Amino acid sequence: MDLDKQISQFLSAAAFGVAGASEDKRKYGHKVFACYLQHGMTVYAINPNVETVLGQQCYANIASLPAQVQSVSIITPPPITETIVEDAIASGINNIWMQPGAESARAIRRAGDAGINVIAGGPCILVVLGYRE
Repeated sequence: MDLDKQISQFLSAAAFGVAGASEDKRKYGHKVFACYLQHGMTVYAINPNVETVLGQQCYANIASLPAQVQSVSIITPPPITETIVEDAIASGINNIWMQPGAESARAIRRAGDAGINVIAGGPCILVVLGYRE
């Protein structure tokens, strides 16, 4: 599948998760979460170390999300990305977008082997959707 089709499939989800969401406005986990909200999308913050992001409840992991999420943006260090991919596989996630810097060859391979649409090593979702500070 070409990149445009992968992105289209990712964005067609009804709900999204942001693993690595942050309250720190300087971090990309904050910007990506805010970007989804700016576009009126249903999005859930995922970070076991944070209670809320932009006033919305933050969830410890994918399994604890209140609604079925089909697509997850990952903005974490590569070793944590690998754990999140395992959680995504166990939760039936269909699409993963590893933001630049979050990628790990092991995580990409594992997600691909599980049949997940994986976007990695490509554009940032902030550029694709358009983000306003």
